[in-house]
Amino acid sequence: MPKPAKKPEKDSKTGEQIVAQNRAASYNYHLLDRYEAGLVLHGTEVKALREGKANIRDAYIDFKPSGAWLVNAHIAQYLPGGPWNHEPLGSRKLLLRKNEIHKLAGRTESKGLTVIPLRIYFRKGLAKVEIALAQGKKSWDRRQDERDKEARRETEKAMYNNRRR
Repeated sequence: MPKPAKKPEKDSKTGEQIVAQNRAASYNYHLLDRYEAGLVLHGTEVKALREGKANIRDAYIDFKPSGAWLVNAHIAQYLPGGPWNHEPLGSRKLLLRKNEIHKLAGRTESKGLTVIPLRIYFRKGLAKVEIALAQGKKSWDRRQDERDKEARRETEKAMYNNRRR
């Protein structure tokens, strides 16, 4: 029997209910600018998201003349949905202002940047996506980040041990 999905927890400070996070984003990309976009969903997609059944690890944002689209985000089917269920890997439209779409589309075309989703969450009952303009990291960038993180841990540990004496 499959294990049930973990229900999303509500953040008491911001009132946000985080559904899915792309934890590998900061490891694989330099995150430059962040934006918040609305998400156009259909009935069973909303119910599946409220159950926490989403994965955005391989998702990206595509710009078309009709607007910005979230592509390759997996929202599992809602079991009681029956024949009215949605397509799990369908493209979903993002709600952004025209100037934001033009700005992001221009920057992705010219400078080799990409736009990726960082997390999907509910705020005040509305589904939102946090997206970021990102530049891919090289392997040496990742190694340098690991070295920096290790050095930061060591200094924090040394400061903690120094305070205890």
